[in-house]
Amino acid sequence: MKRHLIAATILTASLVMASCAKKPEVAITSGKIEGTIDSTGIFSFKGIPYATAERFQPSEPMAAWEGVRQCKEYGPWAKQAERDGRSAEGEGDFLANVWTSGLSDGGNRPIVFWIHGGGFSVGSANADPTDGAALARKGAVVVSINHRLDLMGFLDLSSFGGKWEKSVNIGMLDIVNALKWTKDNAKAFGGDPDNITIFGESGGGGKVGTLLCMPEAKGLFQKAIIESGAKINIMTGEISKQLGKNVVAELGLTEETLDQIQTLPYDTLFKACQKCQAEILGPRTPGSIKMWGFVPTADGNTLLQQPYTPGFADLAHDIPIMIGTTFNELERKFYTDTTLTQSKCDSILNIRYGDETEAFKQAFAEAYPEGSMADILGTDSNIRTLTLATADAKSAEGGAPVYVYLLTWVSDFDEGGSGCYHSLDIPLVFNNPYDERYQVKRGDPKAALVADRMSDLWLSFARNGKPKANGVPQWEAYTKENGATMIFDNTFEQRNNFDRKMQDILYTKLK
Repeated sequence: MKRHLIAATILTASLVMASCAKKPEVAITSGKIEGTIDSTGIFSFKGIPYATAERFQPSEPMAAWEGVRQCKEYGPWAKQAERDGRSAEGEGDFLANVWTSGLSDGGNRPIVFWIHGGGFSVGSANADPTDGAALARKGAVVVSINHRLDLMGFLDLSSFGGKWEKSVNIGMLDIVNALKWTKDNAKAFGGDPDNITIFGESGGGGKVGTLLCMPEAKGLFQKAIIESGAKINIMTGEISKQLGKNVVAELGLTEETLDQIQTLPYDTLFKACQKCQAEILGPRTPGSIKMWGFVPTADGNTLLQQPYTPGFADLAHDIPIMIGTTFNELERKFYTDTTLTQSKCDSILNIRYGDETEAFKQAFAEAYPEGSMADILGTDSNIRTLTLATADAKSAEGGAPVYVYLLTWVSDFDEGGSGCYHSLDIPLVFNNPYDERYQVKRGDPKAALVADRMSDLWLSFARNGKPKANGVPQWEAYTKENGATMIFDNTFEQRNNFDRKMQDILYTKLK
């Protein structure tokens, strides 16, 4: 036995040394790039340009370059409102990152294509919890991308005609071009160009849903995963066009001088857009089920319909979908008061549910018999509700299956009382569980197990459309009748229609 262990260790070391001896260089459609390789043999390439564009114009494939381009570090964020000390004047609108265990080796690995969150207005793929190395070690090619956001990606100038016709959805068309780039370069990174799964959380999940309604995205991916992304986008063509006209007027431009918008400082554009946005749309309501601001608009051409209303366009009929939420999402952090009493809890519930309060309390008790006062106040009140409505609609079509999940896991080191909050799934799905920004501290003995199982489920689904993992029972495809939801916790279990009464009450409150 000892000889076998020694031999296995020597073989593993030899493989790593051989892999590290490879030059982390690969030829893609636009030229050669050089990345890095870690001690386990995983190649990473960061900040790869996949497209280029003039301001407010559709992006185009990146022109070819000579020599070898260095792609060893994340590039800048895409232009967006300044926050966290990051400048709004980044030039990272069209950058991709890739992680893989082999280059041009015929690996035919499934590709998982990550779309970052932050609504449609902020965010970046350049974040440690979404480092793809751990998923690449499990046999996937991981791609993440930046794209144009907010006013740079969704300011609708189409009413001015001509070259402005497609301005309304160019931020989403950037993602389409990134998918085309991924498909074209899949084999260079050891991936299967015909097995691409798109996935994203929050606003990234909203973008996944939007792609399911875009004709130009059809055929560029085969499966979709939506994490906490079911939000209703109320933007219409009429509102979008009027908003664009108002911004142009606020800038003092006319149809004849509109070209000047391409060279105005970003801050000038941002201030004008914020003012016009507030005048037309009103203030943003935190926790609202509705998307707000510069967002995709259904124009009947690039985007056939808004997603989650309640389902997707017909072109998504044959796309298998995984969709789910966290238990608290954005709620529990507001209810960590250690002096919370039953009287105070009932008072809050009465304000929320009125005549339905007792019915909701009973429904919650049936769904979560061990739930606390903080749990009933802090349970997600809209994203799972819309997720089930979407799953009902999609499964009723009789096309590809839908799989629904609910993450309820809470770290043993949840000192801040945040519960199972919005975005906790990200480090778990990427199998990067120990990230203090997500309050999953090193030493939590259960975090690694949950992350291992969740990442296995995601990659199993990416491989063949069926989520399976060791330690996870068989996961039924969802229908409205069976209400099958896989619960992710220290143990994984499927529950059927366990919270339907509760969700029905919440759904009536959303209408």
